[in-house]
Amino acid sequence: MTGSAVDYTSRGTLAFITLNRPERLNAINRALISGLEEAVHQANGDPDVRVIILRGAGRAFCAGYDLETAPEAELAAEERTGGWDPVVDFRGMSQNVRAFMTLWESRKPVIAQVHGWCVGGGTDMVLCADLIYMAQDAHIGYPPARIWGTPTTCMLVYRLGLEHAKRLMLTGEAVDGLEAERLGLVSKAVPADRLADEVESFAAKLATTPTNQLVMTKLLVNQAYENMGLRTTQTLGTFLDGVARHTPEGRAWRDLAAREGFKEAVRQRDEPWGDYSARTPT
Repeated sequence: MTGSAVDYTSRGTLAFITLNRPERLNAINRALISGLEEAVHQANGDPDVRVIILRGAGRAFCAGYDLETAPEAELAAEERTGGWDPVVDFRGMSQNVRAFMTLWESRKPVIAQVHGWCVGGGTDMVLCADLIYMAQDAHIGYPPARIWGTPTTCMLVYRLGLEHAKRLMLTGEAVDGLEAERLGLVSKAVPADRLADEVESFAAKLATTPTNQLVMTKLLVNQAYENMGLRTTQTLGTFLDGVARHTPEGRAWRDLAAREGFKEAVRQRDEPWGDYSARTPT
């Protein structure tokens, strides 16, 4: 898979899945979705692999969905079809959730290695991993919670307590690696220059555990969360994501993006908070 939107390599007991669109900060498109599914399947089919490491090439882990031209594309689609079809929308977004959940469903544990930024749909993806290591200066957040989206995998709800889940989902604020570790959102935050070594060192130790033991333990923990209604919550989250893009405010924001450009619409979205694209340069 080398050279595609997702790069897959393996070395001994470790498999490395690398989001490989660095020129777009690994923003999610259809090729990345299908490549992720293929890579997870490949790792699970390799009897030598015991642990999977998920990472991103370039300056960021994942900048979310590749939405630069999405507002114009959505307007054109509605003109062709005569309006928004929520079932078609739900079907399409559900395919993305299924791809992200291959990380959750992987029989072999997945450790995510987050550097730079992980935002929007990138959080929907990475929070499906089993464990997360994060650079101290990296940031993770879901800014579409402010307008035009809801988390589709809803993993913030299941990885955090009520107070912190509501805070991050209501505000869309990003937290850095140190804060994410304090909240219990990630296993460990380390200096960026040590991140890859820390992840691989831990993965190598984890891989000394027999594969069957890893599979059984992951299955046991996951089932407890499945019993809490994870799948039904994701169904609602995925449906509401489409609704959020077609409320009066959501449509107005889409029209702003189509008229003045996506970057300007995002800047106006984030300006009250002074973060993401509206941050003051340091």
